[in-house]
Amino acid sequence: MADVILFHHVLGLTPGVIRFADQLRAAGHRVTVPDLYEGATFSSLEDGMAYAEGIGIETVVERGVAAADGVPERAVYAGFSLGVMPAQKLAQTRAGALAAILYHGGVPASLYGSEWPAEVVLQAHVNDQDPWGELDEVVAPLVKGAADAQLFTYSGTDHLFTDAGLAEYDPESAALVMERTLDLLSRWP
Repeated sequence: MADVILFHHVLGLTPGVIRFADQLRAAGHRVTVPDLYEGATFSSLEDGMAYAEGIGIETVVERGVAAADGVPERAVYAGFSLGVMPAQKLAQTRAGALAAILYHGGVPASLYGSEWPAEVVLQAHVNDQDPWGELDEVVAPLVKGAADAQLFTYSGTDHLFTDAGLAEYDPESAALVMERTLDLLSRWP
């Protein structure tokens, strides 16, 4: 059983994010899902991004870091889209981090350190033609720089294809994401 902290995407803590966390819990993992937007949710990526920029992206990241205070150090940090930023920061900087699971994007490792920590596992999931996912520019190089890493690409252009509450939800790809996520989490029984 792994301790997982799961950070929501730019639309906020949606029912789809909660459903994803519940699936992890049903598999026996302890999952913390902080609300980095303090109750606000949005229906478009543009509106969610405007809100995040309005309060400050660094504020969102720091809220995520603060939310990890109650989570054991030996944890897995996961995030959807915007949520990859606090997940990645914690995975790269918090002692005892086991892994980072990045859904729908990533940021360069240099944002939170000089390189990816050798002891931290990295798994990334991105649609191959997602205009927001930055597969070739950011995610692929990030995975290449990690010692123990997996990059999974899916066929499509939609960004938040794992959120069951959104029109862009892809049940087949989302099921595969969950299967691969659970496979990784099984490393820590």
